[in-house]
Amino acid sequence: MQIEGKKIGDLLVVTPLEKRLDASSAVDFKGKIVDWINAGNNRIVLDLSQVDFVDSSGLGVIVSCLKTLGGSGDLMICGIKETVMSLFQLTRMNRVFQIFPSQAEALKASSG
Repeated sequence: MQIEGKKIGDLLVVTPLEKRLDASSAVDFKGKIVDWINAGNNRIVLDLSQVDFVDSSGLGVIVSCLKTLGGSGDLMICGIKETVMSLFQLTRMNRVFQIFPSQAEALKASSG
């Protein structure tokens, strides 16, 4: 899975560059995120603006990454499309994660 990671201050902005986060890509996605967390990145913005579809495996990996951070970090989500947001609402994960309309708004909220 193609994933871009860039540091902005103390935040790591992670952007999956593929349209789907599903069973075929979930393990690879989790591995890369966990590697970044283990390297000391504990404030992460997950930019889902390129992602059109997330299945239960993809959602499970996102939740697993939050658990990996434990209480010592943040995982914010931004750029979520309506089709993906409906899954977050259906599973009530929209109450678990801080979700922002854009990367700029997530960065602003994290700094203030």
